[in-house]
Order: sequence, then C-alpha cells, then structure tokens
Amino acid sequence: MNIPEIKHKLIDSHKCFTDYIINLPDNIFTESKNGKWSPGQQLDHIRRSVQPLALGFRLPGWLIKTIFGKSNRQGRTYESLVTKYEQKLQEGGRASGRFIPKEINVADRIKLVNSLTKDIQSLTRSIQKFSEADLENTVLPHPLLGKLTIREMMFFTIHHVEHHLNLIRKNISL
Repeated sequence: MNIPEIKHKLIDSHKCFTDYIINLPDNIFTESKNGKWSPGQQLDHIRRSVQPLALGFRLPGWLIKTIFGKSNRQGRTYESLVTKYEQKLQEGGRASGRFIPKEINVADRIKLVNSLTKDIQSLTRSIQKFSEADLENTVLPHPLLGKLTIREMMFFTIHHVEHHLNLIRKNISL
C-alpha cells in the first residue's frame, strides 16, 4: 500500500469501527462477557493505541528518525504483518500498561469516538509528510511486535481496529 491507500484504509477502517460502536444499544456497549472487554473498553483500547501515534507523528520526520532509528531489514507486507501479530496473540501476547482500557460507561461513548476520530485525522494528515522511502526505512517501537517500519505500523493500526471490531461482533453473539 502506498501513502494515499494507507490514508484511505486508516480512515475507512476506523469509521467502520466507530459507526458500529455508535449504533450499539447502551446495554451492549457496556456489557462484558466471559471476562472479555466490553465494546466500550474495546473503543478505549483502540483510542489508547492510536493516540500515541497521532502525537508522535506531529514531531518532525528527522527527529523521529533520530529517536527511533532506521530499519535494517526488508519491510513486511500487510499479510505478513498480520500473520506475525496473530502469532504473537496465539503465544499469549496481550495489551499491557497504558493500552489497557478502564471501565467505560455510556456517557463516555461520544467523547471517545470523537477523540479517536480526531486522532485518526491527525495521523492521516501527518503521514503525508513522509516519503514512501521514509515509510520503509524509519522504525518505531511496538510493545508486542518490536521495531516496525512506519508502513508496518500503519498496517498494524489498520488491522488492529478491524481485529477489535471482529472481537466485538464475536463477543456480542455469545
């Protein structure tokens, strides 16, 4: 995927997620089943995952390269990144630290959706300052997957929201 395709996919996948969340009945939005996160907590987790990217990408590109460095390997395809993430989950990988959502109530829904939407808008604006080469060569740390290129981090961000939307749908049907 090139930069315009990544931007489009980021916006579309997160809009699909937030549209689904907004239309859930209040009791479903806050309901946790079998120890799994409620849809509201899933929303908070996604927001907590996107927010540091949106903030970090406001830094100048040269500073991001200086702080996190350059890739020393060939970048992964979207499919390869998804496979690696799914493997880490099967091995027991889970969210930790600041990425773990708090308890969410119905009154939090619109605020969280608006915050996530704002962060995705910021992220998609910021990604345009990078060249295609920057996306392949500049790395960022991921808490579960290690160092990822910026392109891989965008692939992860796209898949991550789709993954959590699928979890919500699955948990609701239980």
